Amino acid sequence: MSTLVTKQAPDFTATAVMPDNSMKDDFKLSDYQGKYVILFFYPLDFTFVCPSEIIAFDKNLDKFKQRNCEVIGVSIDSQFSHWAWKNTPVNEGGIGNIQYPLVADLDKKISRQYGVLLDMGVALRGTFLIDKEGIVRHAVINDLPLGRSIDEALRMVDALRFHEEHGDVCPANWHEGEDAMTPTAEGVADYLAKHVN
Repeated sequence: MSTLVTKQAPDFTATAVMPDNSMKDDFKLSDYQGKYVILFFYPLDFTFVCPSEIIAFDKNLDKFKQRNCEVIGVSIDSQFSHWAWKNTPVNEGGIGNIQYPLVADLDKKISRQYGVLLDMGVALRGTFLIDKEGIVRHAVINDLPLGRSIDEALRMVDALRFHEEHGDVCPANWHEGEDAMTPTAEGVADYLAKHVN
């Protein structure tokens, strides 16, 4: 599988269920240029690990928006399935009224474009961080039983924003407010001398 990182994110037009429960037939990824985007794929509506991730993204949505980052979910289900799942209470197996778009990828074209479609026809748990110019800057793909980390998605947005603003690079386990590295031999040596035993 070739990586999309450093390449233009494949644009798409599809139907999405929007935060107000309306269905938008001409939802376009390119409409989000100028913002960071977390685009994530999940296997199927009305399944088990998926609602924990979808609800966790929703509970952290304000943190993403504070970073000028939008969250978009995609699965191979129809917009009608997305709508039904949103309108099913959490205690009855639904996800409740989440406040970011869920895209219908019924023909599986988007999942194929992003390299996450399995032979059985569902998508792996792919997460893609797209920058304000529409370039994929980070991607991680989990197998079906392995739920993703929303904290790590936020950390990656922070790292990208920090790098764009300061030019420094972010070392292992870096978090906002911590020291970064100047991308020179001296900068790396200085960082390692201070932080690695």
